[in-house]
Amino acid sequence: MKRFDKKIVGFLSRDEIQALWDAPDVSTWYGQRDRLLFATLYNTGARVSEIIGLRISDIIIGQSSHVHIMGKGRKERTVPLWHTTAQQIKNWLHSIGVSPEQRLFPNSSGQAMTRSNVTDRLQLAVKVAAKKCPQLLQHRVSPHVFRHSTAMHLLQSGVDINVIALWLGHESPATTHMYMQADLSMKERALNNLQPPGTAIMRYQPPDELLKFLEDL
Repeated sequence: MKRFDKKIVGFLSRDEIQALWDAPDVSTWYGQRDRLLFATLYNTGARVSEIIGLRISDIIIGQSSHVHIMGKGRKERTVPLWHTTAQQIKNWLHSIGVSPEQRLFPNSSGQAMTRSNVTDRLQLAVKVAAKKCPQLLQHRVSPHVFRHSTAMHLLQSGVDINVIALWLGHESPATTHMYMQADLSMKERALNNLQPPGTAIMRYQPPDELLKFLEDL
């Protein structure tokens, strides 16, 4: 197969995500929708096509709030929602109605938003957010960057890569593995665990429980 250069996955910091959340004017209908849109993109790590396809019937609000997402190949997955996201959705339903077939993120005509709609609204948010978070202008901020950011932040939090693969709807963890190549801080922490030659290394003393486990294998 022909070789090609593969770009490093881009992602946003938590502060940059927060700046984008705070950008929409929630005194307006559009602002309320956009803030919830950005929050749901980050919470779920969903593709933009999956987000704009969501209907009210896909949202379950309760003690364990979650969303049903129809992914590639008509494969459905369930992603949990933070309490804050669930509360935002609950409040938003008062503005758009509760018909099960209603799109969760409609345009002004009540129809589903398009990819270009989402991109345009995100670029407006970037312009506002950049006033307080100028480093955003150094990124190519797109709806898909939210997905990358979700994956990276889950990985940074110690979530197993197999769980992240399920979260994102990847058929194989190998697809998710690209995120492990992107975060320099994670590599620096790994390097700190590997001391340079000549450095005294304390001998590891395994606990009795681990020794017993190994003996029983």
